[in-house]
Amino acid sequence: MLISRVQLRPDAAGKTECREQVPDAYHLHSLVWDLFADTPDRKRDFIYRQDLARGLPAFFCVSDRAPADQKGIWHVESKPYAPFVKTGEAFSFVLRANPIRAKRDDEHKQHRHDVVMELKTRFREKPGVFPRESDIVQQAGFDWLAQKSRANGFFIRAEDIRADEYLQHRFRKAKGDHEIRISTLDFTGLLTVTDPDPFVRALFTGIGPAKGFGCGMMMIKRA
Repeated sequence: MLISRVQLRPDAAGKTECREQVPDAYHLHSLVWDLFADTPDRKRDFIYRQDLARGLPAFFCVSDRAPADQKGIWHVESKPYAPFVKTGEAFSFVLRANPIRAKRDDEHKQHRHDVVMELKTRFREKPGVFPRESDIVQQAGFDWLAQKSRANGFFIRAEDIRADEYLQHRFRKAKGDHEIRISTLDFTGLLTVTDPDPFVRALFTGIGPAKGFGCGMMMIKRA
């Protein structure tokens, strides 16, 4: 596997290819897809995280092939990515995730629920003082990540995790009127590896849904 840092070149900010797409969230993500679209029918085989570098869009990507700048607007740096981890090792991490939970209704149809909005609804249905937004985000976020951690080979404690920057996004594809809605939540904190194999697999494939929109990539550093 490879891990890549992809930064928008300072001299590219005014180029038509960039100027036409960066203002829109969906098209900004499509710029990343272009880096891996070597064939028209290529399926997504990478995960990525959006960031900023000197005020310009930047991305970190994990993939089994190097991103290719076909528009002349990116500075791409790639290096081998083969993390070696052991049971009991501690890491600091960052993760931007789409915190949803799938549930089936009485007719066995599956629905996805935003865990933050779901917890807000539960509090509204109870008498008493409504918690602060930040407390709801923290509680819902930790519970979601703790549930995900079991299948992904790591353990977290509430006192070591911060969940914030809860945002809801709405955008449309270039073709069609279908509106895409996703929510994102940023996690920072400490974790302990409990099972190296699924943990490394999570580093390669991501955690949770909406990976095509920059969610799920966990970046780690030994604590």
